Amino acid sequence: MNYRYLGRTGLQVSELCLGTMQFGWSVDQNDSFDVLSTAYDAGINFIDTANIYSRWIDGNPGGVSERIIGNWLKTADVDRDQIVLATKVRGPMRDTGPNKEGLSRHHIMWQVEESLRRLQTDYIDLYQTHWFDENTPIDETLRAMDDLVRQGKVRHIGCSNYPAWRLTEATWAAEYAKVVRYETLQPHYSLVKRSEFERELQDVCETYGIGVIPYSPLGGGFLTGKYRKDAELPDSVRAQSMQRYMTDQNWALLDTMDEICAAHDKTLSQLALAWVMAQKTIVAPIIGPRTLAQLADNLGAADFVLSQPELAALAEKSAWR
Repeated sequence: MNYRYLGRTGLQVSELCLGTMQFGWSVDQNDSFDVLSTAYDAGINFIDTANIYSRWIDGNPGGVSERIIGNWLKTADVDRDQIVLATKVRGPMRDTGPNKEGLSRHHIMWQVEESLRRLQTDYIDLYQTHWFDENTPIDETLRAMDDLVRQGKVRHIGCSNYPAWRLTEATWAAEYAKVVRYETLQPHYSLVKRSEFERELQDVCETYGIGVIPYSPLGGGFLTGKYRKDAELPDSVRAQSMQRYMTDQNWALLDTMDEICAAHDKTLSQLALAWVMAQKTIVAPIIGPRTLAQLADNLGAADFVLSQPELAALAEKSAWR
């Protein structure tokens, strides 16, 4: 496993980040433990979660993924100081009340304590705002985060799902107020979803040294080879959502990916991850394996280096401009 600096910080993280949204949703605690331990043994030291995972499921109160990770940290033979633990704040964490969600000082100070309790740790390495809050001044959010860093409860801060102008505003506001700034961005980014990040955000991140940890690098599963042009579509909600990627351009992209994979004896998933890792400003794509087999496949991307002609061919086939 190779390691990269997290943005302009001195913290080094594995070039693959283990996402855990599936823990407590489609993966139970025992299987989650297996995935966490196997990833750790393989050299992955970067784990990402969020306090709201997975409140959208009936009967799930949120915080379940954090709780599973906390239980693993306490029972597994691992060194907490060797793990870079990232979580997020923003979404609703109770059903009623005017301050149940957001990025106000009130909500952040309440939720950081809840996350620390569930994770069973004294500090969070990377505390991220899950998406922007149009009702809270960015100064209030950043000052609250600055206090948490000064208190030692948080080491670094980042953000997710921010448009370019809000990320720039936050960077300038932090500089003006002399408080901590966002060191990372977590955008939606893959070979089949390039424009959202590349249009403006990529330049902002490169200019200000913001490390990028993209989610859904496999295009929600489209880039695994599970879906093919002439194959019958599986009967599932996920399969229906994949139809937005089923274009002539993307079918041609898969054909090119097949050719490159055959030349290297690699899988489509490994190629999709290797392409993301080769892009400027990228620190570590977030993988979300539900099984040990999926994890093993994802790990095969760690040593996959694409040539410049291969990168150019993939860029041409997936071009959005």
